[in-house]
Amino acid sequence: MELYQQVRTQTLALCQPLNTADHELQAAEFTSPLKWHLAHTSWFFETFLLKPHRPDYQEFHPLFGHLFNSYYNGIGQPYPRAQRGLLSRPTLDEVLAYRAHIDQAMQPLLNDARLQPLIELGLNHEQQHQELMLTDLLYCWAKNPLEPVYRQATQHSAEQTAPNWQSLTEGVTEVGHSGPAFAFDNETPRHRQWLQGGEIASRLVTNAECLQFIEQGGYQQPQWWLADGWSWISSLPPQERQPLYWRRHNNEWSTYGLAGRQPLDPHAPLCHISFYEADAYARWAGARLPTEAEWESAARLYPQQLQQLFGCRWQWTASSYQAYPGYRPAAGAVGEYNGKFMCNQMVLRGSSCATPEGHSRITYRNFFYPHERWQFTGLRLARDTH
Repeated sequence: MELYQQVRTQTLALCQPLNTADHELQAAEFTSPLKWHLAHTSWFFETFLLKPHRPDYQEFHPLFGHLFNSYYNGIGQPYPRAQRGLLSRPTLDEVLAYRAHIDQAMQPLLNDARLQPLIELGLNHEQQHQELMLTDLLYCWAKNPLEPVYRQATQHSAEQTAPNWQSLTEGVTEVGHSGPAFAFDNETPRHRQWLQGGEIASRLVTNAECLQFIEQGGYQQPQWWLADGWSWISSLPPQERQPLYWRRHNNEWSTYGLAGRQPLDPHAPLCHISFYEADAYARWAGARLPTEAEWESAARLYPQQLQQLFGCRWQWTASSYQAYPGYRPAAGAVGEYNGKFMCNQMVLRGSSCATPEGHSRITYRNFFYPHERWQFTGLRLARDTH
């Protein structure tokens, strides 16, 4: 019960610096208004817990099941994702009342041991949306010439030395989650994978290192890019052929973030890059991206030596998002949570500066399409040794 209250309260706390209009924004189909996030995370508890397990439950509004269904086609037709920003009704106050209605109705279920796995899934689902709320807001605000500020800037990063390289021993390693602690189904089952061997960098690539790639023409040289990546980057306007939110003015670089527009911190880890950009940079640097098995193995072996594993940047890997051997999605509509997205996406490991506390773990598999870069995404290099 305490965790439920903590997570639900934290979602509302993220909205404290905002006004009502900020909750309505949707600058692209892949983003959602914050008001929608507030409602959808409540819809999850209503749909998968309250309606099946409380016969006396009275729904808040008969159409909310349609409006705030994200992609669970097994239980009904979702409202079109691209049109979520058109929902000026329900109002923000009505959505907040809906959340309060759900929280009140959930109280009798919170101590039911049989429902704990599903409640825990709902809370971890909400934590995922807490991060999405910040990244979606940032993307929307970046379209505003006023470039609003969400929070104060942190101190600049300390100067980085050249990375150390930790050995990735050739052989069989175990990958994936096992045990009673929570994990999403896509992290299971634990299984064996072969590592070819190599090395992995002790830290993430920095802004200064990416700036070298830019200044040496990396974004104009097709030899570093995958074919799809070159087609994608070539389709962008010239001013967007650089990490998202970067800007050059009077030969000075800046970047936009939750603290507003700030001078580019050369020592900070690179952020807001696509898989294509990460892969191109790695090739230019004479290295490559680690596989997710290499990343997980290294994180287990070198938790002290590897910097910025968690709470900094989601780190692109060379691994496509697919099922582990023996993977089985959950029965029913809740089984749509992860499994049906195992196609055409790439795995990221670690966690970011926007990931809620307690939501990170070594086996966590995030995933996005290779051209997407509105999340807090960076890269860690790996290289072969033979």
